[in-house]
Amino acid sequence: MGDLAIIGGTGLTSLEGLEITQRELIHTPFGEPSAPLVQGVLNGREVFFLARHGDAHTIPPHRINYRANIWALHQAGVKRVIAVAAVGGIDDTLPPGALAIPDQIIDYTWGRPSSYFEDELSEVTHVDFSYPYCDELRAMLIEQCRAAGLSSCETGTYGATQGPRLETAAEIERMARDGCTMVGMTGMPEAVLARELGLNYACCAVSANWAAGKGDGSIISMAEIEENLKSGMDRVRQVLTLLLARL
Repeated sequence: MGDLAIIGGTGLTSLEGLEITQRELIHTPFGEPSAPLVQGVLNGREVFFLARHGDAHTIPPHRINYRANIWALHQAGVKRVIAVAAVGGIDDTLPPGALAIPDQIIDYTWGRPSSYFEDELSEVTHVDFSYPYCDELRAMLIEQCRAAGLSSCETGTYGATQGPRLETAAEIERMARDGCTMVGMTGMPEAVLARELGLNYACCAVSANWAAGKGDGSIISMAEIEENLKSGMDRVRQVLTLLLARL
């Protein structure tokens, strides 16, 4: 079985065209993951898939068992993770439907179990997190965006907020001052947990809407988000198809 996993977020709860060979609910020391881990073949390549919010998209961002999810991938032999995520566009270059491959992250979440290094330690353990995303995977995603003729923001800072509510306009202004170019609710602690287990991890983000107070400043519509995600995830599928063909 291949060593690549795709974590699907809002708008991507399954992989179209995936020939499923196995579905397994992996038990971990940290509880149950969001959904069974799916193994299958897509475009002739073996791949794992995990629905971050559950198969029926019922688990809110602050209730996801991130430790169980990443541990399940690690236990299955995964070495590389592509995390697909819906975000709000803060920077002018991220209108609804745009793709982004962030290279940095700022964590605004709280109260989420965010490390494997907590109990029964022989010594305190720290991991370097200066550059949270894998450069090699990022480069591959960027290359396939170009190959598909899709424009994407090839750098950017993901601001991870607690959710499940959307942010206030004032919070987004603060995040913009901090240097965030997009806002999402699932980027942390997912990224750092992957780092702790030595998994190469990159994010392919889809702008589902302008963040609060951006764009024309109008109230954010859930119907509009769903429509933008539909077209945006179609672009993500193109990129993943090309990426798998290259591996």
